Amino acid sequence: MRIIRDHSYVDAADRGASVAIGNFDGVHLGHQAVIDLARKAGEAADAPLGVLTFEPHPRQYFAPEAPPFRLMSAEARANRLEKLGVERLYELNFNAALSALSPEDFARNVLCDGLGLAHVVVGADFCFGKGRAGNAADLKRFGAEMGFGVTVAELLEGDQGEVSSTAIRQALSEGRPRDAAAMLGHWHRIDGPVVGGEQRGRELGYPTANMSIAGLHPPKFGVYAVQIEVMDGPHKGRYHGAASLGIRPMFNGEVPNLETFLFDFSGDLYGAHLSVALAEYLRPEEVFDSLEAFIAQMDADCARAREILEAS
Repeated sequence: MRIIRDHSYVDAADRGASVAIGNFDGVHLGHQAVIDLARKAGEAADAPLGVLTFEPHPRQYFAPEAPPFRLMSAEARANRLEKLGVERLYELNFNAALSALSPEDFARNVLCDGLGLAHVVVGADFCFGKGRAGNAADLKRFGAEMGFGVTVAELLEGDQGEVSSTAIRQALSEGRPRDAAAMLGHWHRIDGPVVGGEQRGRELGYPTANMSIAGLHPPKFGVYAVQIEVMDGPHKGRYHGAASLGIRPMFNGEVPNLETFLFDFSGDLYGAHLSVALAEYLRPEEVFDSLEAFIAQMDADCARAREILEAS
């Protein structure tokens, strides 16, 4: 997959794609349906499959001080899109110049003249241009005038209602990772490098791989059964485990992070890139009367996590 970040300088080989447009936070089933429509349109026109998205997320650009809301980082999003067969990722820099374009100027300068797109697929609720003034109907009109096809995808409904990033955030906030996974079409994952910690877990017999969740929407704090993929290094592979997500109140922690204990594992993971899937919420964070009680609870957490993961 090729990543293109500037619509003003595009190689000839990267023009003429059939693209799905959106923010694709989480790359959930609704997003995947839009991408599938772009894939079909591309096959009919012999055009590569592309996704057009923005970095930073427009919501993040306009409200940088707002609480973290993203379900995944840009890197994790790119990895997920590549797994779906996307050949061109147009990850455009969302800045003052781009945000100031009128809907017509966006269609002409970015989609038509800049990227030379063959076909565009958007969701029925798609809005674009300065002040989000343009909608899907406007895009169809511009496409007819400028020479690119437009397909408008209906919004996807799931068992929990409309499939959306907002609904997925809500499920995660309430400790319902399986409901989130039903809308995502995959487990919700936290990706990133293993960072140095206080090594307290090692002293307690539960060495953990510590990861930052900075910039991400925080799922409900507590202990989870997790599936882990070590993405690189000598220990590359898939593992089961248990993880604590939160501020570690037993040790007066303040900055939320993810601490993952890998079952039946021995080795150094510092600097390795992990992808940790939240499979089941086990319990909230707690403060225990003693370290012995804390360790006993961790024993019970791991035993329960093993049962859940082996059965799934």
